[in-house]
Amino acid sequence: MSERQQESRLKEKRIATLTLGCKVNQYETDGMRELLEQAGGVLVDIQETADIYIVNTCSVTNMAERKSRQMLHRLKKQNPEGIVAAVGCYVQSVPDEVLKDLAVDLVIGNNCKKNIVSILEAYLKQRQAEEAQERRNNKQSNALWLPMDTVTDYEDLEITHPSEHTRAYIKIQDGCNQFCSYCIIPYVRGRIRSRQPEDIFKEVQNLAAQGCKEIVLTGIHLSSYGKDFQMEEGIALLDVIRSLQEVEGICRIRLGSLEPRIITEDFVGELRKYKKVCPHFHLSLQSACNATLKRMNRKYTIEQYMESCKLLRSAYDRPALTTDVIVGFPGETEEEFSTTVRNLKALNLYEIHVFKYSRRRGTKAETMPDPVSEAEKTKRSDCLLALTAEQKAAYERQFQGKAVQVLVEEKLGDGLYTGHTERYIRVKLKSEQDVRNQMIETIFEI
Repeated sequence: MSERQQESRLKEKRIATLTLGCKVNQYETDGMRELLEQAGGVLVDIQETADIYIVNTCSVTNMAERKSRQMLHRLKKQNPEGIVAAVGCYVQSVPDEVLKDLAVDLVIGNNCKKNIVSILEAYLKQRQAEEAQERRNNKQSNALWLPMDTVTDYEDLEITHPSEHTRAYIKIQDGCNQFCSYCIIPYVRGRIRSRQPEDIFKEVQNLAAQGCKEIVLTGIHLSSYGKDFQMEEGIALLDVIRSLQEVEGICRIRLGSLEPRIITEDFVGELRKYKKVCPHFHLSLQSACNATLKRMNRKYTIEQYMESCKLLRSAYDRPALTTDVIVGFPGETEEEFSTTVRNLKALNLYEIHVFKYSRRRGTKAETMPDPVSEAEKTKRSDCLLALTAEQKAAYERQFQGKAVQVLVEEKLGDGLYTGHTERYIRVKLKSEQDVRNQMIETIFEI
């Protein structure tokens, strides 16, 4: 046992973590878990009684914030004597509200997650010296967050083993400069910050040695990777992909959500050289109507988006193209929504993630006129969910009876395994041998 573990107040403390929201949050939780383990903490399931509960919260929608509050309260009820820490975007969004919440003992913002061990140790030391009521009255001293518009450094967190057996999510970028009119993320995550390429390479190399075969590059605005570096460095997303292509043991490189404008002839022409890159691309859309896109402050047109999809389809065999769409944005008329439906049918994407517009405090859209009723949002959401179900089934039928390569991820029991193809189609299969950590070829059946 290290000297650090012997000294740590976290030694043998039972610690449970919960991640809400995006894959960036999941990566950061995994990084915190490793730090806590190194400090002597004992990681347990969130359903178990723990000494410390850490909730990495989300604030992308009102529903996400509500779920964050619910989970914090549920965990305090699960063990009233346990320490409940609210971490991340919900904290950044409404710090005053979180500070007043008696279910929350510790308040930790973004870019402070790397300090999770020292924060918890200081709190445990303080807790020994204070009565509970005094502690609650002085919660301001148990809070650490930074105004994100002042943060310029990339938060150094890393993982040494994947939370999934065969796939690892690798955070390489944080923050966003786009300021879409509906979005709270630039306010809770700050401006763009990129991770050093040598740190990314080292982490992926280590994960490959642990048996990881697929990596997913993630970020808050992945397409902005490298734009905050000095001009003379000239490092961009393609440079990271190029270097990771050479890591032995990594069979697949999958990309997280991309800005449509990054998809140019030059970008796609270079990308297709790297055979480990999966033909699965998530291009953020939000609306397929130009009038709505303009009010959203999205910086492309539906015609440009369609051209991006065309470029990918010309470079890859039947690529899986997915997107996000918001319904019920302020001022979205029936005609605008009909335009969105018509264009989505023409795009014929593999999958559409549908969200009802959620008003976020402090954003430009908060005060926009002509709000859409909840009933109408539900109606429009149901329409797009039916459309994407139809398009997804049709896309998958193209591969029925064909040989596909599957990265086996989980054993389900009764000889059944599950995994994904390179196009991220989920597959169940049977095998007489333990196929974990193996790429195997099977016949795709629906």
